[in-house]
Amino acid sequence: MAVSGEERTCLPCHSDATAQAEMIEAGFLKNTGSLNLSNVLSELAKPYNHPVLTTQGVHRKNETLPEEIVNAARHSECVDCHDSHVVEKDNPYRGLKGRRVGNFMADIAQEFELCYRCHSESANLPGNSSNKHEEFKTTNPSFHPVEGEGKNTFVISLKQPYVAQKQKPNDVSQISCSDCHGSDDPNGPKGPHGSNYPGLLVLNYQMDDERSESQQNYALCYKCHDRVSILSNESFQYHSLHIEGKSGGQGGTSCFTCHDAHGSNQYPHLIKFNENVVFENTDRKLKYEAQGYAARHGACYLNCHGVEHNPKEY
Repeated sequence: MAVSGEERTCLPCHSDATAQAEMIEAGFLKNTGSLNLSNVLSELAKPYNHPVLTTQGVHRKNETLPEEIVNAARHSECVDCHDSHVVEKDNPYRGLKGRRVGNFMADIAQEFELCYRCHSESANLPGNSSNKHEEFKTTNPSFHPVEGEGKNTFVISLKQPYVAQKQKPNDVSQISCSDCHGSDDPNGPKGPHGSNYPGLLVLNYQMDDERSESQQNYALCYKCHDRVSILSNESFQYHSLHIEGKSGGQGGTSCFTCHDAHGSNQYPHLIKFNENVVFENTDRKLKYEAQGYAARHGACYLNCHGVEHNPKEY
């Protein structure tokens, strides 16, 4: 066994049936009981993936995560997310450090803490990446409820069993990173190994401007938020106009144009403008003002699709 931290040790068993049969024949894998090893290799080969197969030779033994070295090569190996020697079925993060307790790093207890090992305070974050820990902080004006329940107690578009605040045993008031990021195959292996959708998402999320609205284009959002409610303008009276566009004219714009699906450190209701589409108005203002409960009233100062908001109030 090559103890290098690379994937070659793991994937002969976590592969297709042919490779598993070869491992059984060689005596490395027991063919007893219920053998059900997911094909992780096929997930890693999908267009959007953690770069396990494409980055070799940069993993360092005993490296510290979040990364402390600015010029350290970004990479992802099986051992960055799994400690195969001590992992347990009911404690999948056992053996992995990443939960900050004072000045010390303790074992990970929650899934988001695992993701933060590479996607938070790492000194080598790419320039186009953001600190996910900063975005999900419960001190932010708004955030998707990963670290804790959300601040908006009235989210009318939520579909059962999702709720803003848990009141009954079956209510779901918090979500995990893997609710959005992971295999696009519902029967595939758990975890964000690979997906056919951009962003390594479990469902499609169209983030481009001037696209038609459909269940497929915003399938990720409609997993939790009722499409009929959104297009009926129950939570915001101009949702339909923005998403579907004008009849016979301008196409709709993406949810991503106005919302950051992780969180916003500026505004409530996950408002964070995509500045590739939304620009300052003639008074050089680009901001949102909430003017009431549950986003039913507010004002936007901006210019979008050539339409001046100075402000547009609702």
